[in-house]
Amino acid sequence: MFIAMNNFAVKSGHEAEFEERWRTRESYLADVDGFIHFALLRGEEPGDYASHTIWRDRAAFVAWTQSPSFAAAHRQGSVAPVLDGAPHVRLLESVMTQGAPIGG
Repeated sequence: MFIAMNNFAVKSGHEAEFEERWRTRESYLADVDGFIHFALLRGEEPGDYASHTIWRDRAAFVAWTQSPSFAAAHRQGSVAPVLDGAPHVRLLESVMTQGAPIGG
């Protein structure tokens, strides 16, 4: 399992707009080989968000980033105007898992 996360700091007062931009965009993920799960997460601190995707493995994630679907998803417009700085990307390889699989 491979996890890709983007951590976002959203400008104060723009949280609802940020969430709506995510809700109304086409993700293009449903039919991508190796994609398992997506979540947009809101932290406890105001403006703290993360996008979280789970993939079968790193190769599936890399293939997504090089696909026409990835390009189409990212042509929909940027969330940059409501951010307080650039997103911070984290790429994580699973060492162990426990519990029922997500998206099974």
